[in-house]
Amino acid sequence: MPTFISMLSWTDQGIRSVKDTPKRVQAAKDAAKKLGIEIKQLFLTNGEFDILSILEAPNGDNVAKFAIMIGGQGNVRTRTVRAWPESEMIKLISELP
Repeated sequence: MPTFISMLSWTDQGIRSVKDTPKRVQAAKDAAKKLGIEIKQLFLTNGEFDILSILEAPNGDNVAKFAIMIGGQGNVRTRTVRAWPESEMIKLISELP
């Protein structure tokens, strides 16, 4: 199943209510599941982004829907990229013409 990495940054609203994060994480996991997305891991990070999440989803459309949904709640902004593990990366590169 395709892997996606989502980098999240708290908005002013999100950081003001940061103590609600555990509830928001559970709500996000429930919503993701309805879209066929599994949140494999979440990390609190420092630097440019506040949270890093590793997702598995059947397709990018569902991930886009999920990102729009959680972004629309006003607590985070998201940046999401498709990720290929090393074995798939090597396979793709080896198939180059």
